[in-house]
Order: sequence, then C-alpha cells, then structure tokens
Amino acid sequence: MTVSPPTPEQVAHMAAGLGLTLAPGDVATYADLLAGAIGAYQAVHEMPDNLPEPPPFNRAWSSPDSAANAHNAWYCHTHVRGSREGRLSGRTVALKDNIMLAGVPMMNGSATLEGYIPDVDATVAARVLDAGATIAGKAHCECFCLSGGSHTGAAGPVHNPYRRGYSAGGSSSGCAVLVALGEVDMAIGCDQGGSIRMPSSFCGTHGMKPTYGLVPYTGIMPIEIHVDHVGPITANVADNALLLEILAGEDGLDPRQRGVQTYPYTQALGQGVAGLRIGVVREGFGRPEAEPDVEAKVRAAARLLCDLGAEISEISIPWHKDANSVWMPIGVDGLTHTMLYGDGFGASRSDLYVTSLMDAHRGWRQRVNELPPTIVLFLLLGTYIRERYGTRYYGKAMNISRRVRAAYDAALTKHDLLLMPTTPMKATPSPAGRRHCRVHPPGERADRQHHALRHHPSSGHESPLRNERRAAGGHDADRPALARGHDLPGRSRLRAGGRLAGSLTKAPLHTATGTMRVVAPPLPACRPVQFVYTPAEAVRKTIQH
Repeated sequence: MTVSPPTPEQVAHMAAGLGLTLAPGDVATYADLLAGAIGAYQAVHEMPDNLPEPPPFNRAWSSPDSAANAHNAWYCHTHVRGSREGRLSGRTVALKDNIMLAGVPMMNGSATLEGYIPDVDATVAARVLDAGATIAGKAHCECFCLSGGSHTGAAGPVHNPYRRGYSAGGSSSGCAVLVALGEVDMAIGCDQGGSIRMPSSFCGTHGMKPTYGLVPYTGIMPIEIHVDHVGPITANVADNALLLEILAGEDGLDPRQRGVQTYPYTQALGQGVAGLRIGVVREGFGRPEAEPDVEAKVRAAARLLCDLGAEISEISIPWHKDANSVWMPIGVDGLTHTMLYGDGFGASRSDLYVTSLMDAHRGWRQRVNELPPTIVLFLLLGTYIRERYGTRYYGKAMNISRRVRAAYDAALTKHDLLLMPTTPMKATPSPAGRRHCRVHPPGERADRQHHALRHHPSSGHESPLRNERRAAGGHDADRPALARGHDLPGRSRLRAGGRLAGSLTKAPLHTATGTMRVVAPPLPACRPVQFVYTPAEAVRKTIQH
C-alpha cells in the first residue's frame, strides 16, 4: 500500500469544499507542498505497528446453532481456555461483542463490521484467561452499542430470558441473557449510558458499572472516552466482586486510568449493612413513565435494609433531573467524532489504536443505509450540531458536568450509598423490527446516561422483592441500584447488595398465579425513607470498594 499525495485536481476540489479560493498557480504550489508532507505518512506506513503480541495459537470458533440459541444471545461460540490454575479456574465467561478476542470475529452488532477478526486481545480478555477462565464465546450486543433496547443488532433481537418478544435491555443484552440462563458463569459488558445496568435490571442479573477508569478499556471499541466503562455481569454478588478483582487495575495503555486504586472487593462480602448510611434520592422516583409496583418494591428494599441495620434517609439532588441534558452533547458529539467519523477511535489521546479495526470500520460510510434508526438519529444530530455550531456545546457540557458531579459528591460525603430504581419500569415488549426507531426509551435509559457522565460506580442488584410478574414476563426492573461515592474506599455496595440478595431467602414467600412474590417486612422505626438514585459513577467507585 502507498500513501498517495493529492493531485492538483484533488487539491482544487478540497479547496472548493472548504470555501477556499486558490489561483491556478496556488493549486500547483500546494500540491507540491502536500506531496512532501505525505512522505511522513508513507514512512509511518512502512514502520511495524506497536501492538500487543497476538496469541501464538489459532483459536477455533463457530456460529451458534439456532436451536441452541433460542434467545439469540450468542454471536459465536469459542472454547478459549486460560491458565490451568487461577481464581477463575473452571469458570466460563462471555464477552460482549465489542470486546476484542484475537482470532475470533467481532461485529459489534453491525453488519458493516461483519467478517472483521481482531488481532489483539482486550486487556479484560487477557486478564480472565490469566486467571484460569474459559472464554465460551461472544455475546450479541446492540448495533455499535447504541440502544437501551435489545432489537437493533444486525443478527436480530435478543429476547428476554423469561419471555420471548420482550426486551432484554441494552446494549449488553446478550451478556445478561446468557448469565441469567446459566449458559455462562460470568460475562463482561460495557456501559456508556446504562448498557450494563439496564440489561441486568431486565434479566435479573447483577451488573456493575465500575468507577470510571477502574477497569481498563484497552482493546474495546469505544463510543466516547469520557463515558466508556467496562464491568462484570454475574448471577450473584460474590461472583461480581470476584470478577471485579480480576479485571480492575491499570494496564499502562488506557488513558482513562489515572491513579487507579483497587481493593480486595471479596472481603466486603458477608459484613452486613449495619451502620451504613444510605440515601434515597427523591428525584429518582415519580418519573412520568415509572410503574408504581416497581417503585414500591424499591422502597420496600430500603425498608428491609433499614431493618438490617442501615440508616436510611431521603435526600434531594436537584441536578438529577437535568443531568441527562448535560450528557447529551457529550455522548452524541463524542460518539459522532470518535466512533463514526473517527473510524472507531478518534484522536487526541494516548490510547492503544487497533488500526485493523479502524480500517474495517471505515466501510460504514458506503453502507450507511444498513444502519438502524438509533445510529442514524445520532449521526444526523451529531453532524448537524458539528456543522452548525461546532464543538462548543460538547465543551460547555463537559464544564458543567463537573458541577453535576460535585452535587453527587456532596451527597456522598454524608451517605455511603445512594439508592434508586435501576429502571423505573419492567421489561417492555420489543418493537417489531430493528428498523423501528425507538431511541433511548424513556425510563429505560434516561436516568442511566448521566451516571456514566459523573464517573461514580453504579450497579443493578437482585432485589429481595422479585417482581411478581417475572415468571410471566421476565421483568426484574424493580431491583434497586446501589452506588458508592468515587472518593470513598469502602466496600459498601457489595455489603448492601449481598445482604439484599441473601435476605431474599429469609423473607416469607407467597405463591400468586404461579409466580413467587416476597412480602416486604413492616417498616421499622428509623429515619424517614429517602430514596436515592444510584449514579452509574457511584457504582464505579462502589466497584472499587
């Protein structure tokens, strides 16, 4: 391959597109000058790249048989075995299909990337293999991970594990479904606006959006560097803590990581919640799309935590209502510049740039009509703002985001955790097809977006009050989200999450129309219940407990 300099005709065409008037002699002059500068690009082209060494063996993979993939959660099957010994020995892990596994296809939910095979392992993939896990395959995700539903992937909708035709949440849809069905022990998802937490809510798994930068994003197709998170999805809190211990820590490549502190998260298990100060965020409740039974069950969970010894109080964070507006310019402008026009990576940061993916991803421009409405909407919005207003609103929103974060930090100086519904409604029916324009369904994603913006840890947990319609509809959205402040080193989220899950088996059970419902204990004498929505960022530090 040769990096060709532009011809005089190409220079004239570019100048016209820029509104630049050049005399014929100027065109020739610039063509000569550009030819000299292009020599540096050709020199770089001829140099060997500086990427991690690929594994020294071939990795077999296979497309899933439709009969064995009834929920359409698998993208491909593998059997990549890690070290013979390790803390994850004997455990199986699924990777969201935007996470690179060398020698195994990665589509990231888009037909425009189908056929691409990465040549590096993501750091998180290498770490679970080093810990002895077996990577069982790649899980379907939404097209370019830009949907809170589970219907935009090029391979078709991912179905809720408890009822076909219902949303599994997104964008880490396949990961949550595979864990919920028990087809893998653990999964690794990614979250920029709720993409770990929403599918965990709808599928009944434990999903953690860690503190920003706690887990390296190296080798994962990004959306926007300021909101990219990667974390565990598991069937229980103990596995969540274990997998987080394996994944967390700097890798020396991810610019999102600065002074990362890790902790032995598993040591937080079994400590109980006595003495924990839990704030219930008032603004996390009463949304127009909220379902009363979901809110009631989260409030009942707060009463149970109070009965177990936690101090529960209601607090108000007014920024909670407006923070999604701040997320929008950062998320939309960032993803347009980085993931689309930036060929999947963008520029201006010292990241590990996987150039093979950048080359493959450029093809979306010739196949834009194959993209689902979610991507088209963001592409049109980001392009319109860029052409008409430039990047000023991205910059202004970034400035304001520090004020938003400070509001939550202030609340977390007085409380160990913030508590709110993960999603304010149960899983919804999936739309008729991927061409259906259902972008960030109200309530499914609205409150999740700015949590990524604030960089606190955030998670969705199994509620002690399972939704009574779960057996019929597979809806577990009532699970509370617990968050820990980014500046606190404790392990409060795991303590609270573990106690909630453990208490499920101790509460009296009653059968109703073939489903199980946990009856909440009476509200004990304690401070007034105050529900707090747990920011995704809070979850991140929580993950650092």
